[in-house]
Amino acid sequence: MLYSATVADTAFRALHAAEVSFAYDRRTRPVVDGVTLAVPRGAILGLLGPNGSGKTTLLRLLAGTLAPARGQVTIGDPAIGDLAIGTLSRREMARRIAVVPQETHSTFDFSVLEIVLMGRYPHLGAFELEGADDVAIAREALAATGTAALESRRFATLSGGEKQRVVIASALAQSSSILLLDEPTASLDLGYQFDIAGLLSRINRERAVTMVVSTHDLNLAATLCTELVLLKSGRVLAHGATDRVLNADNVRALYGVDADVARHPRAGHLTVVPLARAE
Repeated sequence: MLYSATVADTAFRALHAAEVSFAYDRRTRPVVDGVTLAVPRGAILGLLGPNGSGKTTLLRLLAGTLAPARGQVTIGDPAIGDLAIGTLSRREMARRIAVVPQETHSTFDFSVLEIVLMGRYPHLGAFELEGADDVAIAREALAATGTAALESRRFATLSGGEKQRVVIASALAQSSSILLLDEPTASLDLGYQFDIAGLLSRINRERAVTMVVSTHDLNLAATLCTELVLLKSGRVLAHGATDRVLNADNVRALYGVDADVARHPRAGHLTVVPLARAE
């Protein structure tokens, strides 16, 4: 079960991928090709890359919903060292990692509270129903995401931004220390994008939740993420602190676009302004 990292090493990282590769078809080239990365404990790490670069696939490998063809993904445990995710049950994984997918559809007409209570399933025994403590945790998650007033609403009636905050509340109710998010602001208007970015930043700061965020939005990454991994054709182009990795040369190499990357004097973080297709 244990990977080669020591307990001391593990204390500083929540997730680690070592030379991970994956292909959906053995006859095609890998979608993720020899990726090595470490997610520091308490960090918000952004995955950036063009369409087809392998971001969503890598997120699924980190979540354990896909198994790598080569390499290994491990979860850091400060007490005993790294745990290979392939050795953990789905329930054990869900206690450690919560996932917010890009799109969430509910087949049944659940209420908002019922959706959030679904996050409690890893902590319940077989055939066990949610108790008062679980309901209290769900309502705390709703309050943390600013959706407490929506508790009795049907999920299907919510706006896109409201749905996204409720799904994040359900992930928080899992009480996991790691949160993986796939395009959390996709299809949201500017106001909701701003709200979601602020919410994730506050959750990370107040609850010390480690996050990995896959996104196409360079300015969201600049605002939210402490570290970045740039993926191109399934391989890591750059990996490190946001202020070091997000620069004009890397934007050009990643997207083939010339851009102005500078620190905004009022916002206090880097901003990216695309200028033209690189020649």
